Amino acid sequence: MDDGPPPNGARRRPRPGLAVLSDLGLTADGICNTRVFGAFGDEPGREGDDEPGAVLAGTRRGKALVLNATMEPLCVVPARRAVVLVLAAKADVLHANGHRFRSERLEIDAPSVVRLRRYVHVPYRRRAALSRRGVFIRDEHTCQYCGVPAENVDHVLPRSRGGAHEWENVVAACRRCNSRKKDQTPAEARMALTRAPYAPRAAFWLVVAVGTVDPEWQTYLGDVLSAG
Repeated sequence: MDDGPPPNGARRRPRPGLAVLSDLGLTADGICNTRVFGAFGDEPGREGDDEPGAVLAGTRRGKALVLNATMEPLCVVPARRAVVLVLAAKADVLHANGHRFRSERLEIDAPSVVRLRRYVHVPYRRRAALSRRGVFIRDEHTCQYCGVPAENVDHVLPRSRGGAHEWENVVAACRRCNSRKKDQTPAEARMALTRAPYAPRAAFWLVVAVGTVDPEWQTYLGDVLSAG
């Protein structure tokens, strides 16, 4: 559902991950307004829902992994958007999440993983964008110097000394190690990394976006946490 124009004429930013669906004629607004939702009646959505329409037994906030026709992960969308793709014959359900969409005229499994029937071209991204959250996920929220829970990120070669802000030079660190190292290299501070930092594969952005990964998605994400 369109929430109305943004204030002061500002342009609304596209929702992450959904831009790739525009090739199917299903943009973010198109998905919300498609006639497919008519099959589920006209129940208004609850506050905070992504769009109105379907009644999902048990939960209204299921997520679904969308795969390209080549099985490449594309994005994560609300389960109801995945239902739209399925009912519009744009995608097939590979896994359901155990819940059901129900209406007077229709009942369908809530998707957990769907695969597009037609290939959608996506600009190739060589690596995932660096972010604090991404560093914590890659390093398993563990200090890469001493192994305790991490609270900060550290540039292995300090930026003040020419160190780059890139995956290969940033690690998760605890406050104690971060303070001890200061503006030094690990060798100068007599500290050692438990492993060398690396850039994850391009699809790592998806893991960062959702935070936690459904076990059924692991098969399709593969070694997304490994070096790109």
